[in-house]
Amino acid sequence: MAPDGHTEAVVAAISERAFSELVARGTNAAVLLRGGTTMLALLFAAVVAGPVVAASLPEERADALYHYYSGGGIDVQGPALLIRKNFAEKYSINASYYVDSISGASIDVVTNASPYSEKRNQFGLGIDYLYGDTLMSISYTQSDESDYEARTLDVGLSHDFFGGMSTLAMGFSRGDDTVMRVDTSFEDTVDRFQYRLGWTQVLSPTLVAALSYEGISEEGFLNNPYRSARVLGASVQERYPRTRTSNALGIQANKYWGERSFVTQLKYRFYVDTWGITANNIELVFSRRLSEKTEIGLGGRFYTQTAANFYSDNFAQEFRYMARDKELSDFTSASIGGRVSYELFRDKGRLAKGKITLMFDRIHFNYDNFSDVRSGELYKFNANVFQLFFSAWY
Repeated sequence: MAPDGHTEAVVAAISERAFSELVARGTNAAVLLRGGTTMLALLFAAVVAGPVVAASLPEERADALYHYYSGGGIDVQGPALLIRKNFAEKYSINASYYVDSISGASIDVVTNASPYSEKRNQFGLGIDYLYGDTLMSISYTQSDESDYEARTLDVGLSHDFFGGMSTLAMGFSRGDDTVMRVDTSFEDTVDRFQYRLGWTQVLSPTLVAALSYEGISEEGFLNNPYRSARVLGASVQERYPRTRTSNALGIQANKYWGERSFVTQLKYRFYVDTWGITANNIELVFSRRLSEKTEIGLGGRFYTQTAANFYSDNFAQEFRYMARDKELSDFTSASIGGRVSYELFRDKGRLAKGKITLMFDRIHFNYDNFSDVRSGELYKFNANVFQLFFSAWY
């Protein structure tokens, strides 16, 4: 676990926009988990997800991704790989491997500790079963770092109604994490339960709308063991509640403008939790096919949230709960990004198709009540994300 809180915010800033682009292009999206998962792993999950049609198996394909993030004094990079194979027209098995190599000195590290480097390895295995108009899925993910271990079991079900015009999707995941420190014998646990429910409706041949709900319940050590709060300028250990419940509602609409091979998507998400945080997220994505082999996309996103009840940049006195994690403060972020995909070949040997995709995102973070203790000014920074992946269908 890197002693930096930027990852959660980047999940919101990047993964959901990439997810939106892929949905607009006719792909389904993996669930975006908040705990124990990093931004680029989630993004990779979205990139390699299967078709949006619930009553069919995901496509047989292999995807290889290289990602690079740089911002706020942190560099994150590494490869990822996912392979999916179908059997007997009823089963689909997938296996994935993902690596994060993290290095640098974020604002948290600069004020509390020394620069660091970290590596995270994640393995995943899943199976889908198709029965009539119902697709059932189960997957297991294991993630390991020197000071954080995460184990997640996920089950999901989707069913088509009215000849595929409507789709009901639901899911549940159970997470079991272990939190540690590399410099002491500290160890604690986090239990996490996530619930998902969604409804997708085809409103016309060119318009699809969707509603979604996500609830997460967490219990255990929910803060970062490396981070400190400030009381009258002096550093003290952060203290968080050991429980947290969050609820999120989302709505989105995808519109296809057939005569121009053009797709637009508008998405809104509202989030609230028992720590007093309220967040709003809105994004707009444009995608267009330039030729039979080339696609481009452009998207933007704006995110804003209120601070947790127990957050302060500098407490006047000690309280039972105290946090100075900038991701629990009042802040906003805005991002803009683009994507270009090019089909490399068709029907080459045993491969049906090959495609290469390049994606870039630029994000700006602006914190309203978190200051840089070195200068006393409110903190803000920019981040860049590059992704290059190759996909092969067989």
